[in-house]
Amino acid sequence: MRTIFHVDMDAFYASVEQRNTPRYLKQPVIVGADPKEGQGRGVVAACSYEARRYGIHSAMPISKAYRLCPDGVYLRPNFSEYTKVSRSLRDVFRSFTELVEPLSIDEAFLDMTGKVAVGSNGTEMARALKRAIREKESLSASIGIAPNKFLAKIASDLEKPDGLVVVSQSGIESFLDPLEIRKLWGVGPKTEARLRKRGIDTIRQLRQADRESVLEGFGKLGQHLWALSRGIDNRPVVTQRHPKSVGHESTFAEDVLDFDTLEATLERLCQSVAERLHRSELSGKTVTLKLRYSDFTTITRQSTFRDVLDQGPEIFTVARRLLQKLRDPQRRVRLIGVSVSSLESLPTRGRQLSLFH
Repeated sequence: MRTIFHVDMDAFYASVEQRNTPRYLKQPVIVGADPKEGQGRGVVAACSYEARRYGIHSAMPISKAYRLCPDGVYLRPNFSEYTKVSRSLRDVFRSFTELVEPLSIDEAFLDMTGKVAVGSNGTEMARALKRAIREKESLSASIGIAPNKFLAKIASDLEKPDGLVVVSQSGIESFLDPLEIRKLWGVGPKTEARLRKRGIDTIRQLRQADRESVLEGFGKLGQHLWALSRGIDNRPVVTQRHPKSVGHESTFAEDVLDFDTLEATLERLCQSVAERLHRSELSGKTVTLKLRYSDFTTITRQSTFRDVLDQGPEIFTVARRLLQKLRDPQRRVRLIGVSVSSLESLPTRGRQLSLFH
């Protein structure tokens, strides 16, 4: 039986800002777009627990956050700082086990099988890990401990901040049964609505539902949800995970009709994508353009090539051509984005580097 830790940093961006600037401690800190006194166009990237008491949460429009808490501390994201701290945290994780699977900048799975003493449920090791994180970066983390990744991830979220929740093999059903159906991976708003229409509101109700009916109604997804409702998840911790795409997007302060402005923004985004590809030693064959109009209608188009792309100018050439085809000159654009996918590792040997590589 595996012992899996899911480590989730508490309000990561906001906590880093509070740590770096002590006067922000115990203040409602909101990291994201400029609120512009309630007229801002972006969203909240993260917020402190003090800000959450006002009803603010990640992905909320920044204008709404400002209305809820006009006296909060509003900060633009400092991604270079967050990335530096994230790398430091991964060094801490790897001092406990070499089997670390980063999920994002602020969370990771750790396979602690064989690291935890026989007869222990892992709590002492988890407390030691939390102490090491605090000593190294002066930040708090919540940890879920369980026999698999699915259960550990749910557990880490239940007692935030600074939480520690253990799910034993014998206690899986009692742990899952009271939880709402939306806690299952793969249950988005539409699937949740379909399940609730069938009278399935909790994980227990799904577990007790007729299996054939679930499979008939939801197909392959139904099989997946059926297994998760029983706490079945056999996926191992994967130490290296390659991204599926690399992209950047930008929301305009005011909706844009002018093509030159769109083109200039797109060129900047393409260069940012190329720089990230270079840092990761990746290239890709598919370029995708994303446009969101003022009425929030979102459209994407893509082009795929036989040869790989990794340079800013060549990505921009493709993206600009897509922009010329996709753009409606009568409609204002709220957001523009570009990404490169169908990624491949790019060996540096025998490859000509760009001037800014």
